[in-house]
Amino acid sequence: MNKAKHLFTSESVTEGHPDKVCDQVSDSVLDEVLRQDPSGRVACETYVTMGLIIVGGEITTNAYVDIHKLCRGLLKDIGYTHPKYGFDYHTCAILNAIHTQSPDIAMGVDRGGAGDQGMMMGYACKETPELMPLPITLAHKLSAKLAEVRKNDVLKYLGPDGKSQVTVEYVDGKPVRVRSVVIASQHTEDVVDKKTDMLSEKARQEIIDKVAMPVLKKWTDKDTQFYINQTGKFVIGGPQSDTGMTGRKIVVDTYGGTISHGGGAFSGKDPTKVDRSGAYMGRYIAKNLVAAGIADQLFIQMAYVIGRAEPVSLMVDTFGTGKLSDDKIIKIINDHFELTPSGIIATLKLRESDGRRYRQTAAYGHFGRDGEAFTWENTDMAKELSKYVK
Repeated sequence: MNKAKHLFTSESVTEGHPDKVCDQVSDSVLDEVLRQDPSGRVACETYVTMGLIIVGGEITTNAYVDIHKLCRGLLKDIGYTHPKYGFDYHTCAILNAIHTQSPDIAMGVDRGGAGDQGMMMGYACKETPELMPLPITLAHKLSAKLAEVRKNDVLKYLGPDGKSQVTVEYVDGKPVRVRSVVIASQHTEDVVDKKTDMLSEKARQEIIDKVAMPVLKKWTDKDTQFYINQTGKFVIGGPQSDTGMTGRKIVVDTYGGTISHGGGAFSGKDPTKVDRSGAYMGRYIAKNLVAAGIADQLFIQMAYVIGRAEPVSLMVDTFGTGKLSDDKIIKIINDHFELTPSGIIATLKLRESDGRRYRQTAAYGHFGRDGEAFTWENTDMAKELSKYVK
């Protein structure tokens, strides 16, 4: 009997990718507001292009944020420290275009309602220890590894901008191998072969050996294909080569396309915006239900309307892996989890920030991560929920 096979691909980007620079600026503004004023309202958008950052949006707070200092410090941390990378934290222009939140929106939020309409998705599965899909997990780890070897001077010629992509082969729904790997990393002229005007073969092999293989390990085989800087070279990168905007990497931020994405981006939004907090709650619920053994994979959708606290809809799908019916799982969710904006904020402690909490989420994915900041990754409800399948 032939086994069913299919391929699935997910991508990630480094913290120096222009879109991710913008996400990190927006979330750093949010962090600084919440550090000083936990009840502050933030909807911050950032745009970056050659030599210029524009920070705008709607913020209502009694906190003071030095936008220029914040942007330059962040760019320095990311690694845009020299003109050779096409963007330099010393000399880039910064424009501040922030104003206050609309009183029409504030009126609904003030009485405990959602800050906007929209649908939010949550998901968990048993493909990885993080209860995340394997393709996006590997893609994030590759992008993070690019940053690690650059910052630790293992591969000194790498620049801040970069991307990764991983194609996983599945057999009967289970991941069995990595079919192909794509890595595109900004680099200096030092490793360009003068004869071919392309990335040298030595540098290409070093990226495979120092970045790809330590991450992929057992998932590769002799037939795995590697595509390293496939255009030939990647010297001009960052905002010099590509504009960036907050919220343009929403599939990278979530589950890599394994499930549907909700209606909005996350970065730069305070937790009254349910397109962020609701998605975090969806992940928390799904992860705890899967960790409890109620399903091997679980997808949850919630929907809200502006000004109303309770969701207008709740749906689950276990893709045939559930130990209980969908109706019973929905009842469990309603009985054990707070789904109002205020309940979500309290459960996940979303108003707390040490000044760096949300910035951590803005690169390498919002889900499947370790650390105190990622409260929605806790499985503290799993033991209690496991009673339903015993």
